[in-house]
Amino acid sequence: MSQILTDREAIRQWAAARGGNPILMDVPDGSQNRTILQLTFGQHALNSDGNEGTDRIGGFHLVSWEEWFTALEEGGLALKVSDDPAGGNEAEFEFVAREEADRESTDAAQKPASIVTEGPNPANRG
Repeated sequence: MSQILTDREAIRQWAAARGGNPILMDVPDGSQNRTILQLTFGQHALNSDGNEGTDRIGGFHLVSWEEWFTALEEGGLALKVSDDPAGGNEAEFEFVAREEADRESTDAAQKPASIVTEGPNPANRG
């Protein structure tokens, strides 16, 4: 089962429970730079040879949570994560459109709750 997180503190707690840290990378995109968001669950991701190249000027770099959340929100993104407890597979996350999170919460709010009542059987009314 998975859940979509948009709340800053919930995202931070989910990542912290798995030893995650926020990282960003600026890559050329035409005449501008585009920011790539990621979470790292070990220093090896920052130190790997695949972290540098012509499309990765400077590679990923650790940033503050505030800077990372700003980029997440400006991109209209949310974090879809596994409900596994801490220590589970930390790679089970993906970025999704924030609208998807809004749709799921709206759908849940529109579904009527199941109500069970005990009383006379309507078939016995006469």
